Amino acid sequence: MDAAALWQRYQDWLYHHEGLGLFLDISRVRFDDAFVQTIQPKFEKAFQDIAVLESGAIVNPDEDRMVGHYWLRDPDLAPTPELKQEIVETLKRIHAFADNVHAGKIHPPDAPKFTDILSIGIGGSALGPQFVAEALGALDAPMSIHFIDNTDPAGIDRVLAKLGDRLATTLVIVTTKSGGTPETRNGMVEVKQAYEQKGLNFAQHAVAVTGIGSKFDKLAQAEGWIDIFPMPDWVGGRTSEMSAVGLLPAALQGIDIDEMLAGAKEMDAVTRQPTLKGNPAAMLALCWYYVGNGKGEKDMVVLPYKDSLLLFSRYLQQLVMESLGKEKDLDGNTVYQGIAVYGNKGSTDQHAYVQQLREGVPNFFVTFIEVLEDRNGTSIDVEPGATSGDFLSGFLQGTRQALYENQRDSITVTVPTVTPRTVGALIALYERAVGIYASLVNINAYHQPGVEAGKKAAATILDLQQQVVKALQEAGNPLSLSDLAAKINAPDKIESIYIILRHLAANQRSVAITGDLGQPASLTIAPR
Repeated sequence: MDAAALWQRYQDWLYHHEGLGLFLDISRVRFDDAFVQTIQPKFEKAFQDIAVLESGAIVNPDEDRMVGHYWLRDPDLAPTPELKQEIVETLKRIHAFADNVHAGKIHPPDAPKFTDILSIGIGGSALGPQFVAEALGALDAPMSIHFIDNTDPAGIDRVLAKLGDRLATTLVIVTTKSGGTPETRNGMVEVKQAYEQKGLNFAQHAVAVTGIGSKFDKLAQAEGWIDIFPMPDWVGGRTSEMSAVGLLPAALQGIDIDEMLAGAKEMDAVTRQPTLKGNPAAMLALCWYYVGNGKGEKDMVVLPYKDSLLLFSRYLQQLVMESLGKEKDLDGNTVYQGIAVYGNKGSTDQHAYVQQLREGVPNFFVTFIEVLEDRNGTSIDVEPGATSGDFLSGFLQGTRQALYENQRDSITVTVPTVTPRTVGALIALYERAVGIYASLVNINAYHQPGVEAGKKAAATILDLQQQVVKALQEAGNPLSLSDLAAKINAPDKIESIYIILRHLAANQRSVAITGDLGQPASLTIAPR
Protein backbone atom coordinates (compact mmCIF):
# COMPACT_ATOMS: atom_id res chain seq x y z
CA MET A 1 0.00 0.00 0.00
CA ASP A 2 1.50 3.35 -1.01
CA ALA A 3 1.84 6.28 1.38
CA ALA A 4 -1.27 8.09 0.15
CA ALA A 5 -3.46 4.99 0.48
CA LEU A 6 -2.05 4.21 3.93
CA TRP A 7 -2.72 7.79 5.07
CA GLN A 8 -6.30 7.47 3.83
CA ARG A 9 -6.69 4.15 5.65
CA TYR A 10 -5.33 5.78 8.81
CA GLN A 11 -7.96 8.52 8.58
CA ASP A 12 -10.75 6.07 7.74
CA TRP A 13 -10.12 3.88 10.79
CA LEU A 14 -8.83 6.41 13.33
CA TYR A 15 -11.04 6.63 16.42
CA HIS A 16 -10.92 9.68 18.69
CA HIS A 17 -12.85 10.21 21.91
CA GLU A 18 -12.74 13.96 22.46
CA GLY A 19 -13.86 13.86 26.09
CA LEU A 20 -11.16 11.40 27.13
CA GLY A 21 -8.58 12.56 24.61
CA LEU A 22 -8.14 8.90 23.62
CA PHE A 23 -7.19 7.75 20.13
CA LEU A 24 -7.29 4.24 18.67
CA ASP A 25 -5.40 3.49 15.45
CA ILE A 26 -6.06 0.11 13.81
CA SER A 27 -4.85 1.07 10.34
CA ARG A 28 -1.76 -1.13 10.67
CA VAL A 29 -3.89 -4.28 10.91
CA ARG A 30 -4.39 -5.63 7.38
CA PHE A 31 -8.09 -6.54 7.30
CA ASP A 32 -10.02 -5.39 4.26
CA ASP A 33 -13.59 -4.25 3.62
CA ALA A 34 -14.66 -7.73 2.54
CA PHE A 35 -13.57 -9.17 5.89
CA VAL A 36 -15.45 -6.46 7.78
CA GLN A 37 -18.58 -7.22 5.77
CA THR A 38 -18.26 -10.96 6.40
CA ILE A 39 -17.92 -10.60 10.16
CA GLN A 40 -20.68 -8.02 10.56
CA PRO A 41 -23.36 -10.58 11.62
CA LYS A 42 -21.13 -11.79 14.43
CA PHE A 43 -20.83 -8.24 15.71
CA GLU A 44 -24.58 -7.72 15.59
CA LYS A 45 -24.97 -10.78 17.79
CA ALA A 46 -22.15 -9.60 20.09
CA PHE A 47 -23.85 -6.24 20.66
CA GLN A 48 -27.07 -8.06 21.56
CA ASP A 49 -25.18 -10.37 23.92
CA ILE A 50 -23.59 -7.42 25.74
CA ALA A 51 -26.99 -5.75 26.13
CA VAL A 52 -28.42 -8.94 27.64
CA LEU A 53 -25.45 -9.22 30.00
CA GLU A 54 -25.86 -5.64 31.23
CA SER A 55 -29.58 -6.14 31.80
CA GLY A 56 -28.85 -8.59 34.62
CA ALA A 57 -29.30 -11.94 32.88
CA ILE A 58 -27.55 -15.03 34.24
CA VAL A 59 -24.71 -15.15 31.71
CA ASN A 60 -22.35 -17.21 33.84
CA PRO A 61 -24.43 -20.40 34.15
CA ASP A 62 -21.55 -22.43 35.62
CA GLU A 63 -21.74 -20.30 38.77
CA ASP A 64 -25.38 -19.17 38.36
CA ARG A 65 -24.28 -15.55 38.45
CA MET A 66 -24.96 -12.26 36.77
CA VAL A 67 -21.99 -10.30 35.42
CA GLY A 68 -22.29 -6.68 36.47
CA HIS A 69 -18.94 -4.92 36.79
CA TYR A 70 -20.33 -2.27 34.39
CA TRP A 71 -22.86 -1.22 37.03
CA LEU A 72 -20.06 -0.27 39.43
CA ARG A 73 -19.36 2.90 37.45
CA ASP A 74 -22.98 3.63 36.54
CA PRO A 75 -25.24 2.39 39.37
CA ASP A 76 -28.33 3.68 37.55
CA LEU A 77 -27.92 0.74 35.15
CA ALA A 78 -28.12 -1.88 37.92
CA PRO A 79 -31.11 -4.18 37.33
CA THR A 80 -32.65 -3.69 40.79
CA PRO A 81 -32.91 -0.80 43.27
CA GLU A 82 -31.25 -2.99 45.89
CA LEU A 83 -28.15 -3.51 43.75
CA LYS A 84 -27.97 0.20 42.95
CA GLN A 85 -28.14 1.02 46.64
CA GLU A 86 -25.43 -1.52 47.43
CA ILE A 87 -23.06 0.03 44.88
CA VAL A 88 -23.74 3.61 45.96
CA GLU A 89 -23.48 2.81 49.66
CA THR A 90 -20.21 0.89 49.26
CA LEU A 91 -18.63 3.82 47.42
CA LYS A 92 -19.72 6.21 50.17
CA ARG A 93 -18.26 3.88 52.79
CA ILE A 94 -14.94 3.67 50.94
CA HIS A 95 -14.67 7.48 50.79
CA ALA A 96 -15.57 7.84 54.46
CA PHE A 97 -13.18 5.11 55.55
CA ALA A 98 -10.24 6.58 53.59
CA ASP A 99 -10.98 10.07 54.93
CA ASN A 100 -11.11 8.77 58.50
CA VAL A 101 -7.85 6.86 58.11
CA HIS A 102 -6.10 9.90 56.63
CA ALA A 103 -7.45 12.12 59.42
CA GLY A 104 -6.37 9.68 62.12
CA LYS A 105 -9.92 8.99 63.26
CA ILE A 106 -9.24 5.37 62.42
CA HIS A 107 -5.75 4.61 63.66
CA PRO A 108 -3.61 1.81 65.11
CA PRO A 109 -3.79 1.26 68.88
CA ASP A 110 -0.45 2.87 69.70
CA ALA A 111 0.04 5.47 66.98
CA PRO A 112 -1.86 8.52 65.70
CA LYS A 113 -2.07 7.32 62.08
CA PHE A 114 -1.63 4.38 59.78
CA THR A 115 1.40 4.93 57.54
CA ASP A 116 1.29 1.92 55.21
CA ILE A 117 -1.10 -0.46 53.49
CA LEU A 118 -0.43 -4.19 53.15
CA SER A 119 -2.69 -5.72 50.51
CA ILE A 120 -3.07 -9.51 50.66
CA GLY A 121 -4.73 -11.09 47.64
CA ILE A 122 -4.02 -12.92 44.42
CA GLY A 123 -5.01 -12.71 40.76
CA GLY A 124 -7.55 -9.97 40.16
CA SER A 125 -7.45 -9.08 43.84
CA ALA A 126 -3.82 -8.07 43.38
CA LEU A 127 -3.10 -7.33 39.72
CA GLY A 128 -5.60 -4.48 39.38
CA PRO A 129 -4.56 -2.70 42.60
CA GLN A 130 -0.87 -3.20 41.70
CA PHE A 131 -1.35 -1.75 38.21
CA VAL A 132 -3.25 1.26 39.55
CA ALA A 133 -0.71 1.85 42.34
CA GLU A 134 2.16 1.80 39.83
CA ALA A 135 0.32 3.99 37.34
CA LEU A 136 -1.17 6.58 39.69
CA GLY A 137 0.59 6.37 43.05
CA ALA A 138 2.22 9.67 44.04
CA LEU A 139 5.60 10.08 45.72
CA ASP A 140 3.89 12.10 48.46
CA ALA A 141 0.94 9.70 48.83
CA PRO A 142 -0.65 9.69 52.30
CA MET A 143 0.08 5.96 52.61
CA SER A 144 2.56 3.59 50.96
CA ILE A 145 1.24 0.30 49.64
CA HIS A 146 2.83 -3.15 49.69
CA PHE A 147 1.54 -6.45 48.29
CA ILE A 148 1.58 -10.09 49.27
CA ASP A 149 0.22 -11.79 46.16
CA ASN A 150 1.63 -15.30 46.40
CA THR A 151 2.20 -18.12 48.88
CA ASP A 152 6.00 -17.87 48.53
CA PRO A 153 7.45 -17.79 52.08
CA ALA A 154 10.57 -15.90 51.02
CA GLY A 155 8.44 -13.33 49.21
CA ILE A 156 6.31 -12.85 52.32
CA ASP A 157 9.45 -12.45 54.44
CA ARG A 158 10.79 -9.80 52.07
CA VAL A 159 7.62 -7.71 52.30
CA LEU A 160 7.49 -7.98 56.09
CA ALA A 161 11.19 -7.11 56.37
CA LYS A 162 10.62 -4.02 54.22
CA LEU A 163 7.86 -2.91 56.58
CA GLY A 164 9.96 -3.63 59.66
CA ASP A 165 8.81 -1.63 62.68
CA ARG A 166 6.17 0.09 60.53
CA LEU A 167 4.12 -3.10 60.80
CA ALA A 168 2.66 -1.47 63.91
CA THR A 169 1.26 1.35 61.75
CA THR A 170 0.27 -0.79 58.77
CA LEU A 171 -3.33 -1.30 57.70
CA VAL A 172 -3.82 -4.79 56.27
CA ILE A 173 -6.44 -5.37 53.55
CA VAL A 174 -7.25 -9.04 52.96
CA THR A 175 -9.22 -9.61 49.76
CA THR A 176 -10.93 -12.92 49.06
CA LYS A 177 -14.46 -13.56 47.90
CA SER A 178 -15.02 -16.65 50.02
CA GLY A 179 -11.89 -17.07 52.11
CA GLY A 180 -11.13 -20.35 50.41
CA THR A 181 -8.29 -19.13 48.17
CA PRO A 182 -5.22 -20.88 49.64
CA GLU A 183 -2.64 -18.26 48.66
CA THR A 184 -4.59 -15.42 50.29
CA ARG A 185 -5.40 -17.46 53.38
CA ASN A 186 -1.75 -18.43 53.77
CA GLY A 187 -0.61 -14.83 53.45
CA MET A 188 -3.11 -13.77 56.10
CA VAL A 189 -1.97 -16.52 58.49
CA GLU A 190 1.69 -15.56 58.00
CA VAL A 191 1.00 -11.86 58.55
CA LYS A 192 -1.17 -12.56 61.58
CA GLN A 193 1.73 -14.52 63.05
CA ALA A 194 4.08 -11.60 62.37
CA TYR A 195 1.76 -9.28 64.29
CA GLU A 196 1.52 -11.69 67.21
CA GLN A 197 5.31 -12.03 67.38
CA LYS A 198 5.52 -8.26 67.83
CA GLY A 199 2.83 -8.31 70.52
CA LEU A 200 0.33 -6.58 68.25
CA ASN A 201 -3.38 -7.32 67.84
CA PHE A 202 -3.84 -8.22 64.17
CA ALA A 203 -7.60 -7.55 64.19
CA GLN A 204 -6.97 -3.91 65.14
CA HIS A 205 -5.02 -3.51 61.91
CA ALA A 206 -7.16 -5.60 59.56
CA VAL A 207 -9.85 -4.88 56.96
CA ALA A 208 -11.63 -7.54 54.88
CA VAL A 209 -12.95 -7.29 51.32
CA THR A 210 -15.10 -10.36 50.87
CA GLY A 211 -18.47 -11.76 49.96
CA ILE A 212 -21.12 -10.76 52.47
CA GLY A 213 -22.11 -13.83 54.48
CA SER A 214 -19.00 -15.77 53.42
CA LYS A 215 -16.93 -17.78 55.88
CA PHE A 216 -14.31 -15.07 55.70
CA ASP A 217 -16.89 -12.39 56.46
CA LYS A 218 -17.92 -14.33 59.56
CA LEU A 219 -14.29 -14.78 60.61
CA ALA A 220 -13.57 -11.05 60.35
CA GLN A 221 -16.71 -10.25 62.33
CA ALA A 222 -15.90 -12.79 65.03
CA GLU A 223 -12.35 -11.48 65.44
CA GLY A 224 -13.46 -7.85 65.49
CA TRP A 225 -11.64 -6.54 62.43
CA ILE A 226 -11.75 -2.80 61.79
CA ASP A 227 -14.17 -3.03 58.87
CA ILE A 228 -15.55 -5.30 56.15
CA PHE A 229 -16.31 -4.23 52.56
CA PRO A 230 -18.41 -6.26 50.14
CA MET A 231 -17.11 -8.14 47.10
CA PRO A 232 -20.29 -8.85 45.10
CA ASP A 233 -20.73 -12.30 43.62
CA TRP A 234 -21.61 -10.66 40.28
CA VAL A 235 -18.10 -9.19 39.98
CA GLY A 236 -15.28 -11.51 38.94
CA GLY A 237 -11.78 -11.01 40.27
CA ARG A 238 -10.33 -9.94 36.92
CA THR A 239 -13.01 -7.25 36.52
CA SER A 240 -13.02 -6.10 40.14
CA GLU A 241 -10.79 -3.02 40.04
CA MET A 242 -13.82 -0.68 40.17
CA SER A 243 -15.25 -2.49 43.20
CA ALA A 244 -14.00 -2.25 46.78
CA VAL A 245 -11.21 -4.61 45.70
CA GLY A 246 -9.49 -1.82 43.78
CA LEU A 247 -11.15 1.35 44.98
CA LEU A 248 -10.38 0.89 48.69
CA PRO A 249 -6.57 0.64 48.34
CA ALA A 250 -6.61 3.36 45.68
CA ALA A 251 -8.56 5.77 47.90
CA LEU A 252 -6.21 5.06 50.80
CA GLN A 253 -3.29 6.04 48.53
CA GLY A 254 -5.02 9.35 47.78
CA ILE A 255 -5.93 8.38 44.20
CA ASP A 256 -9.09 10.05 42.87
CA ILE A 257 -11.38 7.03 42.57
CA ASP A 258 -14.33 9.15 41.38
CA GLU A 259 -12.28 10.11 38.33
CA MET A 260 -11.38 6.47 37.70
CA LEU A 261 -15.06 5.59 37.77
CA ALA A 262 -15.93 8.56 35.56
CA GLY A 263 -13.37 7.53 32.93
CA ALA A 264 -14.67 3.96 32.93
CA LYS A 265 -18.27 5.16 32.71
CA GLU A 266 -17.46 7.39 29.74
CA MET A 267 -15.73 4.51 27.96
CA ASP A 268 -18.60 2.15 28.76
CA ALA A 269 -21.05 4.58 27.19
CA VAL A 270 -19.30 4.79 23.84
CA THR A 271 -18.57 1.06 23.70
CA ARG A 272 -22.31 0.33 24.05
CA GLN A 273 -22.76 1.80 20.57
CA PRO A 274 -23.98 -1.11 18.41
CA THR A 275 -21.76 -0.26 15.45
CA LEU A 276 -18.24 -1.26 14.56
CA LYS A 277 -16.79 2.10 13.61
CA GLY A 278 -17.08 4.49 16.51
CA ASN A 279 -16.94 1.70 19.09
CA PRO A 280 -13.29 1.28 20.16
CA ALA A 281 -13.89 -1.98 22.02
CA ALA A 282 -15.49 -3.48 18.91
CA MET A 283 -12.60 -2.19 16.81
CA LEU A 284 -10.11 -3.94 19.11
CA ALA A 285 -12.15 -7.15 18.99
CA LEU A 286 -12.21 -6.93 15.18
CA CYS A 287 -8.42 -6.77 15.09
CA TRP A 288 -7.97 -9.61 17.57
CA TYR A 289 -10.30 -11.80 15.53
CA TYR A 290 -8.64 -10.95 12.23
CA VAL A 291 -4.99 -11.39 13.23
CA GLY A 292 -5.69 -14.67 15.06
CA ASN A 293 -8.15 -16.07 12.51
CA GLY A 294 -10.77 -16.21 15.27
CA LYS A 295 -8.67 -18.86 17.01
CA GLY A 296 -6.03 -16.89 18.90
CA GLU A 297 -3.32 -17.94 16.46
CA LYS A 298 -1.19 -14.88 17.30
CA ASP A 299 -0.02 -13.54 20.65
CA MET A 300 -0.80 -10.05 21.91
CA VAL A 301 2.38 -8.10 22.72
CA VAL A 302 1.59 -5.02 24.83
CA LEU A 303 4.17 -2.23 24.78
CA PRO A 304 3.27 0.85 26.85
CA TYR A 305 5.67 3.69 26.14
CA LYS A 306 5.45 5.10 29.66
CA ASP A 307 7.16 3.78 32.79
CA SER A 308 4.07 4.21 34.97
CA LEU A 309 2.15 1.78 32.73
CA LEU A 310 4.73 -0.97 33.17
CA LEU A 311 2.24 -3.34 34.83
CA PHE A 312 -0.51 -2.89 32.23
CA SER A 313 0.59 -5.98 30.32
CA ARG A 314 0.49 -8.08 33.51
CA TYR A 315 -2.97 -6.78 34.29
CA LEU A 316 -4.13 -7.60 30.75
CA GLN A 317 -2.62 -11.08 30.96
CA GLN A 318 -5.21 -12.13 33.49
CA LEU A 319 -8.08 -10.14 32.01
CA VAL A 320 -7.55 -11.53 28.51
CA MET A 321 -6.12 -14.99 29.14
CA GLU A 322 -8.38 -16.06 32.00
CA SER A 323 -11.42 -14.74 30.15
CA LEU A 324 -10.66 -16.11 26.70
CA GLY A 325 -8.53 -19.20 27.39
CA LYS A 326 -11.26 -21.85 27.20
CA GLU A 327 -11.38 -25.46 26.04
CA LYS A 328 -15.12 -25.54 25.31
CA ASP A 329 -17.40 -23.07 23.59
CA LEU A 330 -20.96 -22.29 24.71
CA ASP A 331 -22.27 -25.22 22.69
CA GLY A 332 -19.93 -27.70 24.34
CA ASN A 333 -17.60 -28.03 21.36
CA THR A 334 -13.86 -28.37 21.96
CA VAL A 335 -12.33 -25.20 20.53
CA TYR A 336 -9.17 -24.37 22.58
CA GLN A 337 -9.67 -20.63 22.45
CA GLY A 338 -7.46 -17.92 23.91
CA ILE A 339 -5.02 -15.10 23.19
CA ALA A 340 -1.61 -15.19 24.87
CA VAL A 341 -0.52 -11.81 26.26
CA TYR A 342 2.96 -10.64 27.15
CA GLY A 343 4.88 -7.39 27.21
CA ASN A 344 6.96 -4.95 29.16
CA LYS A 345 7.52 -1.35 28.13
CA GLY A 346 8.98 0.81 25.40
CA SER A 347 11.56 1.86 24.62
CA THR A 348 13.26 -0.59 26.97
CA ASP A 349 12.25 -3.39 24.66
CA GLN A 350 13.91 -1.78 21.69
CA HIS A 351 16.94 -3.41 23.32
CA ALA A 352 15.25 -6.69 24.23
CA TYR A 353 12.74 -8.59 22.11
CA VAL A 354 11.90 -6.11 19.38
CA GLN A 355 14.60 -7.79 17.27
CA GLN A 356 12.50 -10.96 17.23
CA LEU A 357 9.31 -9.01 16.66
CA ARG A 358 10.86 -7.40 13.59
CA GLU A 359 12.57 -10.40 12.06
CA GLY A 360 11.67 -13.57 13.96
CA VAL A 361 8.62 -15.82 14.08
CA PRO A 362 5.57 -13.75 12.99
CA ASN A 363 3.28 -15.24 15.65
CA PHE A 364 2.12 -12.01 17.30
CA PHE A 365 0.58 -8.59 16.93
CA VAL A 366 1.65 -5.54 18.91
CA THR A 367 -0.41 -3.07 20.90
CA PHE A 368 1.45 0.17 21.47
CA ILE A 369 0.22 2.36 24.32
CA GLU A 370 1.22 5.94 23.65
CA VAL A 371 1.04 8.80 26.18
CA LEU A 372 1.15 12.26 24.61
CA GLU A 373 2.27 14.25 27.65
CA ASP A 374 5.96 13.66 28.35
CA ARG A 375 6.04 14.93 31.93
CA ASN A 376 4.40 17.34 34.31
CA GLY A 377 6.45 20.40 33.42
CA THR A 378 8.88 21.46 30.70
CA SER A 379 11.64 19.33 29.26
CA ILE A 380 15.19 20.25 28.36
CA ASP A 381 16.69 19.58 24.97
CA VAL A 382 18.95 16.53 25.11
CA GLU A 383 19.92 17.30 21.53
CA PRO A 384 19.24 20.51 19.62
CA GLY A 385 15.48 20.68 19.14
CA ALA A 386 14.79 17.27 20.73
CA THR A 387 13.78 16.23 24.26
CA SER A 388 13.87 12.82 25.92
CA GLY A 389 10.15 12.58 25.24
CA ASP A 390 10.72 13.27 21.55
CA PHE A 391 13.07 10.30 21.47
CA LEU A 392 10.44 8.12 23.17
CA SER A 393 7.82 9.14 20.62
CA GLY A 394 10.28 8.59 17.80
CA PHE A 395 11.13 5.11 19.02
CA LEU A 396 7.43 4.20 19.13
CA GLN A 397 6.76 5.48 15.63
CA GLY A 398 9.93 3.91 14.28
CA THR A 399 9.14 0.51 15.74
CA ARG A 400 5.56 0.68 14.45
CA GLN A 401 6.82 1.50 10.96
CA ALA A 402 9.54 -1.15 10.99
CA LEU A 403 7.07 -3.83 12.02
CA TYR A 404 4.52 -2.84 9.40
CA GLU A 405 7.15 -2.85 6.66
CA ASN A 406 7.91 -6.47 7.56
CA GLN A 407 4.26 -7.60 7.53
CA ARG A 408 3.72 -7.46 11.32
CA ASP A 409 0.41 -5.95 12.45
CA SER A 410 0.02 -3.41 15.24
CA ILE A 411 -2.60 -1.40 17.10
CA THR A 412 -1.87 1.93 18.79
CA VAL A 413 -3.87 3.25 21.74
CA THR A 414 -3.08 6.85 22.62
CA VAL A 415 -4.06 8.75 25.79
CA PRO A 416 -3.19 12.37 26.61
CA THR A 417 -1.65 11.61 30.01
CA VAL A 418 -1.78 9.01 32.77
CA THR A 419 -4.53 10.11 35.14
CA PRO A 420 -7.23 8.32 37.13
CA ARG A 421 -9.67 9.17 34.35
CA THR A 422 -7.57 7.71 31.53
CA VAL A 423 -6.61 4.64 33.58
CA GLY A 424 -10.30 4.00 34.29
CA ALA A 425 -11.04 4.36 30.59
CA LEU A 426 -8.27 1.92 29.59
CA ILE A 427 -9.54 -0.67 32.06
CA ALA A 428 -13.09 -0.35 30.75
CA LEU A 429 -11.95 -0.41 27.11
CA TYR A 430 -10.23 -3.76 27.50
CA GLU A 431 -12.92 -5.26 29.72
CA ARG A 432 -15.48 -4.54 27.04
CA ALA A 433 -13.25 -5.64 24.16
CA VAL A 434 -12.85 -9.00 25.92
CA GLY A 435 -16.62 -9.32 26.29
CA ILE A 436 -17.26 -8.57 22.62
CA TYR A 437 -14.51 -10.88 21.38
CA ALA A 438 -15.82 -13.71 23.59
CA SER A 439 -19.17 -13.41 21.84
CA LEU A 440 -17.50 -13.44 18.44
CA VAL A 441 -15.88 -16.80 19.24
CA ASN A 442 -18.88 -18.13 21.24
CA ILE A 443 -17.26 -18.72 24.65
CA ASN A 444 -18.04 -17.86 28.27
CA ALA A 445 -15.62 -15.10 29.26
CA TYR A 446 -16.71 -15.07 32.88
CA HIS A 447 -15.80 -18.44 34.31
CA GLN A 448 -12.43 -20.12 34.92
CA PRO A 449 -12.75 -23.91 35.07
CA GLY A 450 -9.03 -24.39 34.42
CA VAL A 451 -8.14 -22.36 37.50
CA GLU A 452 -10.54 -24.37 39.62
CA ALA A 453 -9.04 -27.61 38.26
CA GLY A 454 -5.59 -26.43 39.33
CA LYS A 455 -6.83 -25.67 42.84
CA LYS A 456 -8.34 -29.14 43.15
CA ALA A 457 -5.14 -30.77 41.92
CA ALA A 458 -3.09 -28.81 44.46
CA ALA A 459 -5.43 -29.91 47.25
CA THR A 460 -4.90 -33.54 46.18
CA ILE A 461 -1.11 -33.12 46.45
CA LEU A 462 -1.38 -31.64 49.93
CA ASP A 463 -3.59 -34.53 51.01
CA LEU A 464 -1.02 -36.97 49.61
CA GLN A 465 1.68 -35.20 51.64
CA GLN A 466 -0.29 -35.75 54.85
CA GLN A 467 -0.60 -39.46 54.02
CA VAL A 468 3.13 -39.76 53.33
CA VAL A 469 4.17 -38.14 56.60
CA LYS A 470 1.69 -40.19 58.61
CA ALA A 471 2.83 -43.45 56.98
CA LEU A 472 6.47 -42.70 57.78
CA GLN A 473 5.67 -41.95 61.40
CA GLU A 474 3.71 -45.17 61.73
CA ALA A 475 6.29 -47.36 59.95
CA GLY A 476 8.90 -47.27 62.70
CA ASN A 477 11.71 -48.06 60.24
CA PRO A 478 13.14 -46.52 57.04
CA LEU A 479 11.34 -47.26 53.78
CA SER A 480 12.29 -47.19 50.13
CA LEU A 481 10.37 -44.86 47.87
CA SER A 482 8.47 -47.73 46.27
CA ASP A 483 7.66 -49.30 49.67
CA LEU A 484 6.37 -45.96 50.92
CA ALA A 485 4.17 -45.54 47.85
CA ALA A 486 2.82 -49.06 48.32
CA LYS A 487 2.18 -48.47 52.03
CA ILE A 488 -0.25 -45.67 51.27
CA ASN A 489 -1.67 -47.60 48.32
CA ALA A 490 -0.50 -45.00 45.81
CA PRO A 491 2.09 -46.66 43.53
CA ASP A 492 0.71 -44.64 40.63
CA LYS A 493 1.62 -41.44 42.48
CA ILE A 494 5.27 -42.32 43.14
CA GLU A 495 6.56 -39.33 41.17
CA SER A 496 4.46 -36.91 43.22
CA ILE A 497 5.59 -38.64 46.41
CA TYR A 498 9.24 -38.22 45.40
CA ILE A 499 8.73 -34.49 44.70
CA ILE A 500 6.92 -34.05 48.03
CA LEU A 501 9.73 -35.79 49.93
CA ARG A 502 12.42 -33.75 48.18
CA HIS A 503 10.65 -30.53 49.17
CA LEU A 504 10.15 -31.61 52.79
CA ALA A 505 13.79 -32.67 53.10
CA ALA A 506 15.06 -29.38 51.63
CA ASN A 507 13.18 -27.56 54.38
CA GLN A 508 14.25 -30.00 57.13
CA ARG A 509 10.68 -31.00 57.84
CA SER A 510 9.21 -34.39 58.77
CA VAL A 511 11.55 -36.62 56.74
CA ALA A 512 15.19 -37.63 56.49
CA ILE A 513 16.44 -38.94 53.15
CA THR A 514 19.57 -40.95 52.47
CA GLY A 515 20.81 -41.90 49.03
CA ASP A 516 21.26 -40.09 45.73
CA LEU A 517 18.40 -37.69 45.07
CA GLY A 518 19.26 -37.94 41.39
CA GLN A 519 18.52 -41.69 41.58
CA PRO A 520 15.09 -41.94 43.25
CA ALA A 521 15.18 -45.74 43.41
CA SER A 522 18.26 -45.54 45.68
CA LEU A 523 16.56 -43.48 48.38
CA THR A 524 15.74 -44.51 51.91
CA ILE A 525 13.23 -42.37 53.78
CA ALA A 526 12.71 -42.13 57.52
CA PRO A 527 10.78 -39.76 59.76
CA ARG A 528 12.79 -36.84 61.09
